[in-house]
Amino acid sequence: MFGSKITKTIKIEGMHCAHCANTVETALKEISGVKSAKVNLEEKTAQIISKEEIEESAIEKAIEEAGFKVVK
Repeated sequence: MFGSKITKTIKIEGMHCAHCANTVETALKEISGVKSAKVNLEEKTAQIISKEEIEESAIEKAIEEAGFKVVK
């Protein structure tokens, strides 16, 4: 479907500052298929917009490799 997108909101533990948020955002944008990622430091969440379904394990791995933890 042309123009379709999938939006996911992920809760993240361990972010304390703008640098933390930027690190997570950068890691998420590097995942194949991710069109955009926006971190809300205050709410400790990340909103991911992708063209297709992204595996939860890929999202979790990117966040953990950046030094943070996904809250389930």
